[in-house]
Amino acid sequence: MPSHLNDRLSLTAQLLTVLLLGLMAGFFATYSANVNLATLELDGPTYALVQSAFNRNVRHAGFLACFFGPVPLGLLALALAWAERRRGWWWCLALTVAAYALGIVLFTRQVNLPLNHLTESWTPATLPADWAGVRGAWNRANLWRSGLSLALFVGGLFTLVLRLQPPSLPEKPRP
Repeated sequence: MPSHLNDRLSLTAQLLTVLLLGLMAGFFATYSANVNLATLELDGPTYALVQSAFNRNVRHAGFLACFFGPVPLGLLALALAWAERRRGWWWCLALTVAAYALGIVLFTRQVNLPLNHLTESWTPATLPADWAGVRGAWNRANLWRSGLSLALFVGGLFTLVLRLQPPSLPEKPRP
């Protein structure tokens, strides 16, 4: 594949990665700043119904593409730009993608999803005594994802700034 085509495809994959990082940062932040705060006003039975409905309804193709997309797209951008691996933007993007995979995807798998499954098993009649503690744990975990997602989006933007900077011209020797 010609080098310029690789560069264009890599840059396109990088732009899509950063776009998805931004969408997820916005999603998690909106949830933390609005939905989580609203659920603090709910009684236990209402919380059980509402949180379970949110958990079930977020599982659709659009969300899943946005949630998982930064990892394969970021890896594609890195693979297509392998010749650039000595440049700072490449390593910043690699770090951003790895941090997203571990700090968002794996964290969600290990922390948020088990809490989701737990709340989905509740009914208003079978609410556990510690339901508010579970709600607090889920809200704290989502706040973590919000902060990290925002940092990774900023990091992704930084990778684009680094990549798109024009090469510096050598200084002319002074007479």
